[in-house]
Amino acid sequence: MVAVDPLIPPFLFVLVAAILVPLLGRRGGHALGVLATAAVVPYAWLVPGGEHLPTLLFGFDAVLFNVDGFSRLMGVIFGFIGSIAVLYSWASGADERQTAFALGYVGTSLGAVFAGDWLTLILFWELMAVTSTLLVWHYGGRAVRAGFRYALLHGVGGTLLLGAIVWHYVAAGTFLFTGDGLAGVVAPVLAAVGIGVNVGFIGLHAWLPDTYPRPHIAASVFLCVYTTKTGVYGMFRAFPEGELAIAYMGGLMAVFGAGMALLQGDMRRLLSYHIQSQVGYMVAGVGLGGALATAGAFGHVFNHILYKSLLFMTVGVVIYRTGEEHLEDLGGLWRKLPLTAVAFLVAALSIAGFPGFNGFVSKGMVLGAAHKKHYDVLWYLLLAGGVGTFLSFIKLGYYVFLHGEYDGDVRPANVGQKVAMVAVAIPCVVLGLYPPALFAVLPDTGSYDYTTYTVGHVQEGLILAALGVVGFVILKKPLSKVGRVPDVDAIYNRAGFYGTRALVVGVTELYAAVDRAVVAGSGAVAGAVRDPAGTLDRLGAVGVIAGDDALANDARERTDIDLRAGFGTSVLLVTALLIVALVLVV
Repeated sequence: MVAVDPLIPPFLFVLVAAILVPLLGRRGGHALGVLATAAVVPYAWLVPGGEHLPTLLFGFDAVLFNVDGFSRLMGVIFGFIGSIAVLYSWASGADERQTAFALGYVGTSLGAVFAGDWLTLILFWELMAVTSTLLVWHYGGRAVRAGFRYALLHGVGGTLLLGAIVWHYVAAGTFLFTGDGLAGVVAPVLAAVGIGVNVGFIGLHAWLPDTYPRPHIAASVFLCVYTTKTGVYGMFRAFPEGELAIAYMGGLMAVFGAGMALLQGDMRRLLSYHIQSQVGYMVAGVGLGGALATAGAFGHVFNHILYKSLLFMTVGVVIYRTGEEHLEDLGGLWRKLPLTAVAFLVAALSIAGFPGFNGFVSKGMVLGAAHKKHYDVLWYLLLAGGVGTFLSFIKLGYYVFLHGEYDGDVRPANVGQKVAMVAVAIPCVVLGLYPPALFAVLPDTGSYDYTTYTVGHVQEGLILAALGVVGFVILKKPLSKVGRVPDVDAIYNRAGFYGTRALVVGVTELYAAVDRAVVAGSGAVAGAVRDPAGTLDRLGAVGVIAGDDALANDARERTDIDLRAGFGTSVLLVTALLIVALVLVV
């Protein structure tokens, strides 16, 4: 391997390009974006392991750029798919401002995975949330509200992760990665939930299907790659030795995501649920810990980025050429979009883990690790997720490319889109047919015994495929009658809206009541000061009306004595009421 000096962190290539792209025009800007992201691949591959760039960040020791096997893998695949996504953006009509936001997203993601300490990681983590939100917002329309919800949830997740990092610093006395994860008891819990937002833990996942179908089709290609995979990387840094509870959450994600995807009619919403499902395998691998499971998790990160971006590109071409996003409005497009149909087939077989495609290799490693460690419940969950994946993509492919006939005029994918899809489809096949090519990219996680193509493993893949086919035949008619299925966001979006409104109205009304009481009290005191005789007469009148001469005489005798004391008490009362109102409002 040829070594190069790490003169500057590679994310700077991309961030500088993000600034320059809007100034160069659409053609020149996209060309620069392709070159800047592509340059990250050889740079990340050739920089020797152990190279790092120490610095001070906010007055603390930090490592702005650190290279090991894990950051190297993330850098290589992030750079490669970033260049393909920029090319696809240009071919799909994205403007230079959108691509500038996308490059900012890519650059901040690279900053997070090349960070050598927790402080640098959280800085780029939060910047990644900002740049991805801007990428969503740029499209306008429905993407604006979705982007707001996306930003809000990721803000909560980032705050929890920051809390974990501060807690770790208090316990360990350093922000630097130590190889032991986060110190203490509280920090790992906060980190698991905070990072759980990014990877799509069940209950924290609804931003995925809510956001990714909304923006420009090219923006979805970027979005499907960086946030969740950076989350998996962060989860590994927090739990390098694994955590069984996280592994089981990964298994549940695999099943839940695949099940929800099967019920969707919107193509990009279906694909978004499958991000959660496939990230579940990665989270399960990280949670299991050990050499084989960790290698499988990061192998699946690498493979998933390839086939998931390819799936979004193929579906994007369908939307680009037809203007339709729902399955019921499409059909028979394999005749009009033949290369797109083939690319979809490659990606679908890859994500489903069919023998001969890259998903079969990495998914099998995670399944093999669960089986060898005798976590049978987790193993069955991951297998069930595999059946659901086959079902979902049989459904998607059937209704888009085979069933029926789309009436409109459809032109084939343009040259740029074809080049982008072919460039990603090829490694999906190569890495599946020749697994050593994938193993060469994986970080050194220790020794493990694993053979990809065994009779049992191939049979397992074929059985899952057969179950998927049979299941679709049985479920095709019931599934066609399913409408939009609500998710947990239907609860917390409404709860957040109406709860916030109730809080605002309650505080406002309470403030108004206090204000009325203060005004009334102040008016009474002011009246007494201006007209003490009138006040005396009124008090005496009260006694007369009540038939109580003693009360009237006592009132007259005490008026002069108590007037000043009463005035002081009233002032104290008014001041107290004002303080209460201020506290309630603040």
